[in-house]
Parts: sequence; C-alpha cells; structure tokens
Amino acid sequence: MHRRPTIVTAVTALAAAAALLLSGCVAGEGAASGSTAGVTKGGTLTIDFATYNPLSLVIKKEGWLEKALKKQDITVDWVQSAGSNKANEALRSGAIDVGSTAGSAALLARANGSAIKAIDIFSQPEWSALVVGPNSPIASVKELKGKQIAATKGTDPYFFLLQALEANGLSASDVTIQNLQHADGWTALQNGSVQAWSGLDPIMANAQKSGAKLLYRNVKFNTYGFLNATESFLTTKPDVAQTVVNTYEYARDWALTHPDQTAKILADVAGIDPAVATTVITERTNLGVSNIPGPAQLAVLKKVGPIFVESGDVRTQADIDKALNSLLDPTFAKKADPSAIGG
Repeated sequence: MHRRPTIVTAVTALAAAAALLLSGCVAGEGAASGSTAGVTKGGTLTIDFATYNPLSLVIKKEGWLEKALKKQDITVDWVQSAGSNKANEALRSGAIDVGSTAGSAALLARANGSAIKAIDIFSQPEWSALVVGPNSPIASVKELKGKQIAATKGTDPYFFLLQALEANGLSASDVTIQNLQHADGWTALQNGSVQAWSGLDPIMANAQKSGAKLLYRNVKFNTYGFLNATESFLTTKPDVAQTVVNTYEYARDWALTHPDQTAKILADVAGIDPAVATTVITERTNLGVSNIPGPAQLAVLKKVGPIFVESGDVRTQADIDKALNSLLDPTFAKKADPSAIGG
C-alpha cells in the first residue's frame, strides 16, 4: 500500500480508514504483506498438478508460472494430487491455494462446507468409465448386482458409478463399493479383489492396453475439469489468481497446437506408453471447451446433486442448492489474457 503522510487530522485519518475498509485493502486482505497498489510481492503460490489435468503438467514442465511470477518475487510450490478427493483435502486444509478436481467433486466439497470457488474450466473430459478384467464374464451394468466394485469416493469415477447404476435400475445398496484410490482400484481388479472398477484416465487407458474392457461409457456422466481456489487466496491475492488463469489459458492454446508434445509430457509424468497418452489427449480430452465456469457446468451438476443427497454424501438438497449458487466464479476466466504470459 502507498505510504501515508505522518501528520493528518483526526477527520482525515478516519476518512482514510473508512476508504480502506470499503476498498477491502486491510491487513491480510486485498494485497499480501509487501504488496503495493494491490500487487502481491513475495511469498509462495502452492498449486497442484495431476495426471488427470494435462494442462497442469504442461505448465509445470514449461515453467510458465515461475516466469510470470518471478517479477513479483513469488515462488511456485507444486503438489501432486492423486485424485479429486486429495485435491479437495488439500484445498480444505489450506495445503494448496489452487487445485484441480472434477466438477462433481468441487460441488461435493462446497456443499459440505469447503470454502472454494471454481475459477477456470480446464477440460471437458471423458475420463471415467466402468471397467472389468480381460476375462470377465460380466457384460452389462445390471450384472454388477451383488458384486464388489472399486471406486474413489469424492471423485468423478465414484459419481459416474452411482449414475451408471441408477441408469440401469440399480443403486449403491445393490453393490459393495470398495473405497480405493484410483491406482489401487486397478490393482484390485487385476488381483480379483473386486469384479469391476470405476476407472480414471490415464490409468484406465493404460489398463485397456493390458486387456481391460470398458463395460459402460457415458460421456454425459463425466463432469468437467474444474480449477478451484480457496476463497482466502482469491481475497488476498487476486492478482496471483489472475496470473494462474492467464497461464492456464496460455497452456490451453499451446496444448491444442502441440498435441503430440502434450501427450509426451503426460506419458513421462504418468509413466505410461506414449500411444496411451495420445489416446487420452486426442480422444478423451476436450481442451477446446470454454474456460468460463457457467451454465454448461451448472446443468451437469444439477443432475449430479440429488444423487449426493440420496447416497448420503451431502446432508440435504438445500446444501446442494446453496453450493450451486456459490461455487462458480467466472470473474478470472472472463478476464483471462494468455498474451500476458511469455512462453
């Protein structure tokens, strides 16, 4: 903030204080310590990367965020998220400022009291499906009745499973859901501990290469890829949040014009065959979707919300409605300026 004159009248001092309160520029709000005119100086941005979010991998590999924030003396600390549930845990605890999740997982977190906002849409993926082993006799979702199914609670594959069951006349009570992290779910399917797995790419695409079969697909049951931030971060460092979104949009443009390099980055980080990574990027990841959180996402989440209540993951529909009205913040996405980021 600008330094004030050392001698002011009582009236002037009160007026200045009032102006500060109205502008939101009070200690710890609107600008971090060491900031000038709302520009954050110093500190650390803690942000996640995840194999289910290819843009995060590209940004991390290319170092664009570090370059963009260097002039503000801000360092970037990258934390890997193994799933939307882990990203939500880190956001809730304040371990990260920005994290990537499925839209369904973001809604679940917000409905259960997590103070997060969706500030950008990083993709419209088909990243979930129901998977069975190479030699499984199961040929339909209805045949899953009474079976053990692996799924990671709090993630899109879990909600995909609930929707798939409902669409085929079953419910969660008709099966036994083993709450396993994504990679562990694939392992459980391989060793026979479960008869089906609600999978997540790129692990799922790699499983297909090993002979696993996709029992049920429905792109409409996959919610969008949400980039979320804590409300405290958005309040205290809005300029840094804008830089994050600018960088994501720069990365989107780059990834759309460099699909092979994007797939290679995914393959390297995920430890999968480049051909599998190419399938994920070119066939199951729509990066050309609008980045602005809005009606398209709400339409999907309104269908998922009641399932949360029915399954007991959210207490009431009123909690869902409140979350739907407060989760999306399109402000940063609307102002996104990829040209502000140098490659």
